[in-house]
Amino acid sequence: MAEHSSTYEHAFRLSRCRSSVPRARTVLRAKLGEWRASQAASEDSELILSELVTNAVRAPAPGDRMVGVRIECRGRGELLRLEVSDAGAGRPEVQRPRELDKGGRGLLLVEALAHRWGVDERPAGIGKTVWAELLAPGVKTASAETQVAAVSLRPGQRVRMWGAWHTVRAVRSERYASGGLAVIVVLDDGGPALRLHAAELLTVLTAPVADQRIQAPTGSVISA
Repeated sequence: MAEHSSTYEHAFRLSRCRSSVPRARTVLRAKLGEWRASQAASEDSELILSELVTNAVRAPAPGDRMVGVRIECRGRGELLRLEVSDAGAGRPEVQRPRELDKGGRGLLLVEALAHRWGVDERPAGIGKTVWAELLAPGVKTASAETQVAAVSLRPGQRVRMWGAWHTVRAVRSERYASGGLAVIVVLDDGGPALRLHAAELLTVLTAPVADQRIQAPTGSVISA
């Protein structure tokens, strides 16, 4: 008989203050314990969530705006997705601090620990959602290719260029002198930024799907 793996979700809000960082870790730890997620999923996810919440509470935003957190766990941690939303403007980018710099390493840690991560504009309201996905060791993934317009590219996506796959590090848009929209894309190969027409079609990998083989505890989706 085929095994089926459950998906669990939990969403909550945090005040924009420093004490929200340890609170987010505590909620994550409690939920992963409740869902019987593996220890491997818990350790790295706490570090990543700490960095994402820290960035969110520091982002300039109206004083009454809160930070939203969503946790999604498939199976016992085969795939874990963390989302942190804030009302701040702009998009976070990976910094390359010098050895003596005291800060600027948060997204470097996220990039190192996560299977993939990115930033999405919120479909309603202002601000953005920064997300990261983790895979448990040994989990197989299946990816599918699709074509999207250059204007739809997001950091963390894998895009095919010059016959090879590259990770998108940063994306921004600007106007041509003629008035059309150009998309500036920075890839992981360290080369110069690419200037593409907004409508140019590119081949990207869709979100990976975990090949979940472990039977998760029976339960329904949990929400805040």
